[in-house]
Order: sequence, then C-alpha cells, then structure tokens
Amino acid sequence: MRVVQSAKAKASDVSPDVVTAMERITEDLLRESVETIAVPRHYVAQRDANLQVAEWIEGQLWSLGYRVGQQGEYRNLMTLPSCSDRAVVLVGAHYDSVSSTPGADDNASAVAAMLGCAKAVSEFADDLSVCFVAFNREEDGLLGSKDFVDNIVSSGKLKVREAHVLEMVGYCDKRSGSQSLPKGLPIKLARDRGDFLGILGNNRSTALVDSLMSCAKTYVSDFPVLGLKIYFGLERFFPHLERSDHAPFWSQGTPALMWTDTSEFRNPHYHQPSDTPKTLDYEFLCNVTKLLTAQVLTSARN
Repeated sequence: MRVVQSAKAKASDVSPDVVTAMERITEDLLRESVETIAVPRHYVAQRDANLQVAEWIEGQLWSLGYRVGQQGEYRNLMTLPSCSDRAVVLVGAHYDSVSSTPGADDNASAVAAMLGCAKAVSEFADDLSVCFVAFNREEDGLLGSKDFVDNIVSSGKLKVREAHVLEMVGYCDKRSGSQSLPKGLPIKLARDRGDFLGILGNNRSTALVDSLMSCAKTYVSDFPVLGLKIYFGLERFFPHLERSDHAPFWSQGTPALMWTDTSEFRNPHYHQPSDTPKTLDYEFLCNVTKLLTAQVLTSARN
C-alpha cells in the first residue's frame, strides 16, 4: 500500500470550460440538498421516507435534463447515457441511511455532491458519456450496488470506463489529532488532522488515483487530497477498505475510486442521531464537489 498526496502531484493545463463548470457549484446549493435528504430513510424501517427521497433525487436529475430510470428491485436510480455504445464515467452515491440517523454525512453529503456535479456538467450532457447512479440499500450489505454491477455492468448493458463512488464527504475537523486510522492498516498519514479528502484505489485503479491527484493539484490546489493505492488484492485482508459501493466494482474488475472523509475515523456522529446537517463543513463539501466535477469533465472528454 502507498499513500500519495495531491500537493506533490504534477498539475496539468487548466481548461476554461472546467473552471466555468466548477463556478456553478455553491455551498448554499449543497446545503439545501443535504437538508432535504437528511431524514431517517432506511429501506425497510423508513420505507416511505426512503421512497420520498428517491423521488426527490429522480426529480432533481430530470430537471437538469437527464433521462432517468429506476434499476433493480431496490430502486437504484440511474441517468441514461445518450449513447449506449460508449464507455461512461460513472458517479455513484447511496441515498439510504441507517434507521436511527438522519444521515447528513452518511450519505446525504455524497448525494448532494453527486447532484452538484450533475448540475455543473449538465450543459455538456448531450456530448459527454457520464452516468450518475443513486444506490439504495448500501446499509444492508451493499445490496443496491451489487445488483447494479451484476445486472447492468457485468452483463455489458453499460460499459464503465471508471467509477467514482462517494461515501461520506462532508465532515472536516482541522484540530490536531482528529484523524485516526483503522486498526492494523499498514500505512502512515502525512497529517493527523481530519481536514483532507481520502481516495481509495485498488490495483486496477492506481492510474486513476494518479489522474485524480493531478486534477486536484490543477483545480483545487489548496484542498488537501490523500490517495491510498492498494496493491496485490490486499483490500481482501482489510474489511474497512471494502465497506461501500465501490467494492462491487472492484470485484467485477472496473477501475473505481472511493471518495471519503474517512467516516468514523474522523466523524464522531457516524451512525448516530447526531449526524445532522449542522455538523457538516460546506466549504469542504464544496471543494469535494468541484474536484469531482473537474475529474468527470476531464475524464469524459478524453
């Protein structure tokens, strides 16, 4: 395993169109989305709320000009690319929560970032092969993303060039000592403050980690991003590394990155009723969304 930093990456040329798209993203926009989504919405325990949030997300994507379909028995939502023969850049986030929590960070923050990115790139939607997916039942053993990968990706119905899966991306703590690591994980971090975005990539995704580090250096140079490159299938021996919806993509062989604020290794509100919108850092979330937008536009155009 190896930790890399965006601060040490090589910047690329700046695209004015990417900068223009990033400027469409605001903290107020993201806060409004988080506040709308952040209600207890477990698939079984709060079925009505889960359905209402799904309908709201679907409506937001339709309003941006995307064609949206429901996929599978668990109500995954996906935008339908304009050309089915082209490999897509996929952005995904789960919209369910555990039953006891409003899930502002887990995972309303990630859905807000996905929607913010979708809005920012919507003017390019007819020309770019980008797919946005809102997964359900992540909190029940990744059932939604497993169904999506098994029935849409593995079957060849959708060709995925790269996947970016967002899992808790709104919590920041700049105090010294606020960041910890899973026990036994054989790495060291360059900082002990929970003020960075974490990126996980497995053996098939290491080049994608490098691409993202360069993108971060180019477009959000003051925003710290740390990437963990995981070689030789070592993720199998560290369960914390496969706890979200990126894992089915890894198992299927698709290059995929997990974007995270590291959840309980920074956020004391993880899976608690206190995981509310007021605990999030919207400047941090805005930077995540801007980087996501820059990465998606850069990748989709190549």
